[in-house]
Amino acid sequence: MSQHLEPDENTALLRNENGKAFKETQEQYKSRWRSIRVMYLTMFLSSVGFSIVITSIWPYLKKIDLTADASFLGWVVAAYSVGQMVASPIFGLWSNYRPRREPLIVSIFINVAANILYAYVHIPHSHNKYYMLAARTCVGLGAGNVAVVRSYVAGATTLNERNSAMANMSASQALGFILGPVLQACMSFIGERGVTWELIDLQLNMYTAPALLGALFGVVNIVLVIAVLREHCVDDLERSFNNINSISEERVEVTGDAEEGIDQVAVVTSNLLFFVILFIFAVFETISTPLSMDMYSWTRAQAVYYNGIILAAIGFESVLVFMAVKSISKITGDRLVLLGGLVIIFCGFLILLPWGNQFPKIQWTGIQNTTTNGTFSATTNVTSSPPRNDLSEPTGCPAQQTWCQYIPVIHLAQYITSDILIGMGYPACNVMSYTLYSKILGPKPQGVYMGWLTASGSGARTLGPVFVSQVYTSLGPRWAFGAVCGLVVAAVVLLGVMYKRLIAFSLRYGRLQEQVAA
Repeated sequence: MSQHLEPDENTALLRNENGKAFKETQEQYKSRWRSIRVMYLTMFLSSVGFSIVITSIWPYLKKIDLTADASFLGWVVAAYSVGQMVASPIFGLWSNYRPRREPLIVSIFINVAANILYAYVHIPHSHNKYYMLAARTCVGLGAGNVAVVRSYVAGATTLNERNSAMANMSASQALGFILGPVLQACMSFIGERGVTWELIDLQLNMYTAPALLGALFGVVNIVLVIAVLREHCVDDLERSFNNINSISEERVEVTGDAEEGIDQVAVVTSNLLFFVILFIFAVFETISTPLSMDMYSWTRAQAVYYNGIILAAIGFESVLVFMAVKSISKITGDRLVLLGGLVIIFCGFLILLPWGNQFPKIQWTGIQNTTTNGTFSATTNVTSSPPRNDLSEPTGCPAQQTWCQYIPVIHLAQYITSDILIGMGYPACNVMSYTLYSKILGPKPQGVYMGWLTASGSGARTLGPVFVSQVYTSLGPRWAFGAVCGLVVAAVVLLGVMYKRLIAFSLRYGRLQEQVAA
C-alpha cells in the first residue's frame, strides 16, 4: 500500500477522471515527476533536433542548389516556424480532449520522417531548395508539440513548483541548444563528401549526419513517452498555496468559473511580448552564419565549425542564466527579470551595429565586366557542379550585396560581445514570459492557450528570418540591426504600460471577489 504524504502545504491535490480532488500518495508523486522529467527530455531532444542543423543550413543550401541566395535562406529557416505555428494550436486543442501521449507520439513521428527527408534533399536533379523547404516545414509541424509539453508541466505542478519547473524546462531546452551545435561541429570533420551507402542511396556527410541523428533521438523519445508518461493534473481550485515570488502575487483560494478571472488584455500583451522575444532571437540565429562568412571570409566548413562552438557557448551561458533566474525572480518578481532581459538584448544588438573605417573583404568571384568604361555589373556564374570545399571556394562579402563596399566591417570582438549579451538576455526573457503567461491563465486547462502562445512565437520565427534575410541582403547589417533595436524599445514601452496588469490569476481573481463582496 502506498504511503500517504502529510497534508501540509507541499502536498499536491490531484484530480481524477471524475473531477474529484484527492491528496497524492508518495507513489503518485514519483510518477508525476517521472512524467514531468520525460517532458523535460522531450523539450531537450526537440531542441537538439532543431539546433543540430541550424549552423549548416546555409552552407548545405548553397551546396545542393546554386540558385539559392541569402533571401531564400530566410524562407527555409522560417519554414520551421510556419509548420510549428500551424501545428501548435491543433496539438494544444487535441491535448485538451485526449491523452497527451497521442499528440506527442504523432508529432515526434512527423519530426523523425522530416529529418530523414532532410538527409535526402540533395538527391533530386533540380529544385533541391524547395525539397529542403518542405523538409524544414515538416520538422516545424513536429515541433508543434511544445504547446503540449508546456501545458502538461503547467497542469502537473503546483504554483510553488511551477517557477522551478518552467526554469528547468527552459534549461533543458538550452542544454539541447548547447549539444546540437557541438554535435554539428564534431560532425564537420566528416567533411562534405563523407561516405555513401549506395544500397539506400544515402550520403552521410557533415550536413546529413546531424539530421539522421536527430531522427534517432526522435525514436528514443517516442519509446520513452509510451513507456513512462502518465497523465497527472494538480487541482489548484481546491487549495491555496503561497507563490514563491512575492506577497504581491500571493495565491488565494479560487472558486467559481476560472474563465471569468482571466485578464484577456494581459493574455494578448504576453503574446505580443513573446512574439518580439522570439522574433529577435530568430533574427540572431538566422543571420549568424551568413554574417560571419561575409565579415570574416570564413569558408562553409569554418562557418559551421566556429558558429557551432559559439552557439554551444551561448547555450551553456543560457543554462547558467536559467539557474540564476530561479533565485532572482524570488526577490524581484517575474516582471522585473523580463524587463532586465529586454534591456540586455537591446545592448547586444546596439553593439552589433557596424562602425569604423575598415571594410570587409569583397568576394569578386562571379563578377563579369560588361562595359568598356570601367563599370561592371554583378552576375553569378552557375556551373554544372557545386563548389568544392577547398582553396578554390570563394570567400568574403559577395559583391552582389552592394553595401559590402561602403558598410564597415563588424569586428569579431563586436560579434562575440553581442553573442554574450544576447545569450544572457534571451533566456531570461524566454522563461519569464512563459512563467508569467502560465500564472496569468491560472487553473484553467492551458493546452489551447499555450498553443496560441507557441503559435505567436512561431509567427515571430517565421517573420524574423524573412525580415532579416531580405533587409540584410538589400540594405546591410546597419538597417537590419537598427530595426531590431527599435523593436526592443517598443517592447520595453509596452511592458512598462501594461506592467500592473501582468499579474497572477490568483491575485486578479481575489481582487474581483473583493469588489463583488464590497
